[in-house]
Amino acid sequence: MNSTRETMRRIVMSFNMPCNKIVFVFIISLLKIVFCEALLRHHEFFVKEASYTRLCETKSILTVNGQFPGPTLYVRKGDTIYVKVHNNGRYNITIHWHGVKQPRNPWSDGPEYITQCPIQPGDSFNYKVIFSMEVGTLWWHAHSDWSRATVHGAIVVHPQPGTYSPFPEPYEEVPIIFGEWWKKDVMEVLEEFVASGGAPRDSDAYTINGQPGDFYPCSSQATFKLNVEYGKRYILRMVNAAMNEILFFAIANHSLTVVGADGSYTKQLTKEYVVISPGQTLDCMLEANQVRPGSRYYMAARAYSSATGVSFDNTTTTGILQYGSRGDSILTTTTTSPILPSLPYYNDTTAAFDFLGCLRSFEPLKFPLSAYDTRIYSTVSVNTFPCKNNSCAGPNGTRLAASMNNISFEFPLVDILEAYYYHINGVFSTRFPSVPPLYYNFTDNNLPAILLTPKRATKVKVIEYNTIVEVVFQGTALVAGLDHPMHLHGFNFYVVGWGFGNFDEKKDPLNYNLVDPPFRNTVLVPINGWAAIRFKAHNPGVWFLHCHIERHLTWGMETVFIVKNGKQTQESILPPPVHMPRC
Repeated sequence: MNSTRETMRRIVMSFNMPCNKIVFVFIISLLKIVFCEALLRHHEFFVKEASYTRLCETKSILTVNGQFPGPTLYVRKGDTIYVKVHNNGRYNITIHWHGVKQPRNPWSDGPEYITQCPIQPGDSFNYKVIFSMEVGTLWWHAHSDWSRATVHGAIVVHPQPGTYSPFPEPYEEVPIIFGEWWKKDVMEVLEEFVASGGAPRDSDAYTINGQPGDFYPCSSQATFKLNVEYGKRYILRMVNAAMNEILFFAIANHSLTVVGADGSYTKQLTKEYVVISPGQTLDCMLEANQVRPGSRYYMAARAYSSATGVSFDNTTTTGILQYGSRGDSILTTTTTSPILPSLPYYNDTTAAFDFLGCLRSFEPLKFPLSAYDTRIYSTVSVNTFPCKNNSCAGPNGTRLAASMNNISFEFPLVDILEAYYYHINGVFSTRFPSVPPLYYNFTDNNLPAILLTPKRATKVKVIEYNTIVEVVFQGTALVAGLDHPMHLHGFNFYVVGWGFGNFDEKKDPLNYNLVDPPFRNTVLVPINGWAAIRFKAHNPGVWFLHCHIERHLTWGMETVFIVKNGKQTQESILPPPVHMPRC
């Protein structure tokens, strides 16, 4: 000990500085580090109305901190952050941290009436967001009514210090957030189609980072522009925050190399275009390899919509990739018309699944895929309910609906997590079926009308802790065959297989990828086809499962998985926060 003190004394003397001053400087430096860490871990979201002009018209939209899209959160793998949400808007609100597993912490997951009551106007709630295995791009969004149309933003999860990504270090990382824009107030769009029983009106534009782009009126001056330098490498952190449409995306004269999806690394996949469904994220490497200074290239996104007779927004949003050194005036003064990329045709299902089918996980499997403990085989369907005097706007005067295994989900008046945790009876049933109530040719285009009507119920599925679960989503041709992006809260899962037609439990599993399947939180079930996923139920809690096409969620295409506690304390749901919002 004495020798250590003498060494310290000599160090201090060598700086010719009094020891108490050294201590003071050290304490100040330490306080700065602690203060900076606190700033990084504590955030405040003020949900409020803000005025935005798009497509020649100005309207008030709901935002976080006045921004559209909202602020990007930057964290490191394994961090825990706190986000205090103040509701200064007119509507109830919740925030979901999409793709964040929230181990043992469903209290802060966010879906309205599933894991919490909404934050009412004038109230606030402090979300504890626990990151674990995620790395790459995730996102956050409102999970109440249709507020997520404008209340959303990216989350960037960097590797822990001392660890590295399995791809070359980029010169810059750029969030690319796709959205949809309605001239009409989005809450009025919701109220209108719910009241009519029909489909919602199509959006008026798609957006890239909040801007529609050059092909829309009154929009070209604000088109999103990405300035790049020749020879540099960029990571595009893509989020599809659109409400109802799967998108094709490409950049003219450039290929994109996918290195991550839904918060996990993928094997590098280079393509001329990508496909991204609502709820999904992609990390794409872009090489700025065009030599000509000042050259400009459109990045463009438009819908992939495969259903026959279903209307959709058939417009194209654009941004501009432009070359030059930083501060180079050529970037702002050039009049060169950008080159437009070639995108697949809007209903090109082959192109969509050629891309999705090539994605592979980079990392070793998190758990063995050689077997599973339980299988849930669920149809995902658009349906109809009869309407009095055939007066609704759905097919033949009916009211449009949606279901899983013929159950059209009804939201309770008390959130399911609270009811489960405190043993409140009468809120939900645990009888969500593991198989369809009736087997038929699910993808036949001529199905009897008796199959159209589901049952309304609040049914959940209870799952034993630590079991390996296989879920097979089976699309149907009821009303209209469609693609369905199915999102599971609280987990990533392996997409072990997919195909067209009816799932064959004897033949199709023989072709599963059990070696390096993509590890995702949202899987696109192909039109009139099926997709199979597997996950390990090691996260106790109440977890929402739903289609991420917003109109389908509104109509009832969702259920809830309740994963029971394990035997140990660290395998059980955490106690609830002191101040949960009240219903």
